[in-house]
Amino acid sequence: MKFPDDFPITKKWPAKFPDRIQLYALPTPNGVKISTMLEETGLPYEPHTVSFDRNDQVSPEFLSLNPNNKIPAIIDPNGPGGKPLPLFESGAILIYLADKSGKLLPDDTARRYQAIQWLMFQVGGTGPMFGQLGFFHKFAGKEFEDKRPRDRYVAESKRLLGVLDRHLEGRDWMMGHQYTIADIAIFPGVNTLVSYYGAGELVGFTNFPNVQRVLAAFLARPAVQRGLKIPDPNG
Repeated sequence: MKFPDDFPITKKWPAKFPDRIQLYALPTPNGVKISTMLEETGLPYEPHTVSFDRNDQVSPEFLSLNPNNKIPAIIDPNGPGGKPLPLFESGAILIYLADKSGKLLPDDTARRYQAIQWLMFQVGGTGPMFGQLGFFHKFAGKEFEDKRPRDRYVAESKRLLGVLDRHLEGRDWMMGHQYTIADIAIFPGVNTLVSYYGAGELVGFTNFPNVQRVLAAFLARPAVQRGLKIPDPNG
């Protein structure tokens, strides 16, 4: 397979550096997982902005890469066997980039799967729950007189934050002293919950000191600070 000519998405987002990983994303919690991972590992990549304002995510070109019309997605021109690899779903991409770089997943098999379990916790738990809470608190849902939908997600978000807080007691990161893809998956969403969505008071964020501590450590990392701004939403 020839890259990039055989990928329709490159007609809409031409690759200036076709030998690099092509990232199609936006700086949302899911998007910055991958830009942060790429910054942390040092893998060469080229970011492309998928603008929701322009409905880029439902364009034929983007759907050719991700039929689920969600960001992020990547194309690695140097995938397994030296062949280009298109890939979507942030959890799958994080695991792939960890394996490709040899970084941010434990070498020990048991610990590897324990890190992946926390990645799945984010994908199936904190990610969708925090996102739904953000809708009902910050966006159209705030106009609903019936607060039961919002309160359902408030209660579940509090529960999930409690799970994280108890687990992080006495630990630097989700996997103890080792920083991994579990942290890269979880903490962008926590940050968005309290900063962008402004739901910190609503969920009682001050009641979760371990989550606060690790979030601060996460945000202090230079690669995270860069990743949170990639791709440029105005690009």
